[in-house]
Amino acid sequence: MWMQVAMDVSFITVEIVDSYDVTVEEDLGEIQLIKIEKRKYWYQDDWYLKYITVKTPMGDYLEFPCYRWITDEKEIVLRDGRAKLLRDDKTQILKQHRRKELETRQKTYRWKEWHPGFPLSIDAHSHSDLPRDIQFDNEKGIDFILNYSKAMENLYVNRFMHMFQSSWSDFADFERIFVRISNTISEYVMQHWKEDFMFGYQFLNGCNPVLIRRCTEIPKKLPVTTDMVECSLERNLTLEEEVKQGNVFIVDYELLDGVDANKTDPCTIQYLAAPICLLYKNLENKIVPIAIQLGQKPGPDNPIFLPSDATYDWLLAKIWVRSSDFHIHQTVTHLLRTHLVSEVFSVAMFRQLPAVHPLFKLLVPHMRFTIAINTKAREQLICECGLFDKANATGGGGHVQMVQKAMKDLTYSSLCFPEEIKAKGMDSKEDIPYYYYRDDGIKVWEAIKSFAEDVIHIYYESDEVVCEDVELQAFVKDVYVYGMRGVKASGFPKVIKTREKLAEYLTVIIFTTSAQHAAVNFGQ
Repeated sequence: MWMQVAMDVSFITVEIVDSYDVTVEEDLGEIQLIKIEKRKYWYQDDWYLKYITVKTPMGDYLEFPCYRWITDEKEIVLRDGRAKLLRDDKTQILKQHRRKELETRQKTYRWKEWHPGFPLSIDAHSHSDLPRDIQFDNEKGIDFILNYSKAMENLYVNRFMHMFQSSWSDFADFERIFVRISNTISEYVMQHWKEDFMFGYQFLNGCNPVLIRRCTEIPKKLPVTTDMVECSLERNLTLEEEVKQGNVFIVDYELLDGVDANKTDPCTIQYLAAPICLLYKNLENKIVPIAIQLGQKPGPDNPIFLPSDATYDWLLAKIWVRSSDFHIHQTVTHLLRTHLVSEVFSVAMFRQLPAVHPLFKLLVPHMRFTIAINTKAREQLICECGLFDKANATGGGGHVQMVQKAMKDLTYSSLCFPEEIKAKGMDSKEDIPYYYYRDDGIKVWEAIKSFAEDVIHIYYESDEVVCEDVELQAFVKDVYVYGMRGVKASGFPKVIKTREKLAEYLTVIIFTTSAQHAAVNFGQ
């Protein structure tokens, strides 16, 4: 009896893909595992093995997925691609393979504290220290270069590259640099960015559409009165009555209060504000700003700016709010709440879920390059003397302080999209139209959750099976104890006992690593 084996392999050195057929003319019986071993040569010739397909004499096909690098003289042992819970493995050899895989992974994927108070991350000083299987591949590296070159070409910036080396003195400099933009939305924003309606709209659908919330009470630290904003109110109501009717919204940048501004360049003084911005839904259902205070403590040296103020006073107040919004967006909304949280899920997944586990198969496509890009960021972007220190007012340690402060608000419920939208009072389409971040986000959330529920019901026939899945429970515990530092107030579960809760948990992971990141990353 014979069996035919086909392999699909990529080579790192010459970037080609090839397949090999191997015929075995003897009875191998039931194949449970396949072992692959590569000899080491005098030059680097890592192999990336996609899969092995076995054809039996009966014409059946078994596929043994790999999708890993084979380096040096290491061997890889594969099992067939059917997803299995631990309870489904009946033979000792399969149970042992499963256990050995996790033991090896836990030695390779280790937790590390990059900064006190941060979520734990992978133990790697640089991208080259990472396990070969999660490093950027050559294709991804080439994508970076091509995308950058294409962007430069599209923006036509090469002619004006000298302008990036010095301060700009006029807003018209933007127009000279971005002269070839052919995006009508970008052009519209460039034409209307000074106007109040565009300023308000960006809180709903700009790069950082997560901070605005319905105002239920004017805070004491913002002593704004009806008389001050009367010219902005359109319903012949007092400010307090407008608040009760749900027409007033607030964005508070309290997190920035006390954060140290960048002092890495002694020749450049940089500043940070911690504004409070009050917004109003007018009769056209547009959200517009009606009051801005640039600091958290009211007083004579911290005035409330109004639309009725001099044109450039009001414009500068809005610019300071937008500057603060940028810092929160980059460091909290983007870095902490998508990148660092996604890395927590990724490291825990590799440590506790074997490749054969159905949830590993479900999650791994959404984790691709997550750890790699975060390691690159710690190596080049948010490290000491990195890009943040050179370019941002929160560099030089301010961005670290921000993450440490923001951790207290990083809760499990805040990652549950519908729950967070409702908690901010932003869930009503009738009351708050044109909030496309909410409308699209809810649809994507429900689609992901529906898919997760379908997968769960294939492999978990009851809540008891969920409770008995020790690998799943170890994964959840790793996220809570190590990634989230075991902080009870975070609300992250220590265990999951029902299929319903498991569906929600998986939806949080997939939504955070895909849709939420897309919403707050691509706009910039």
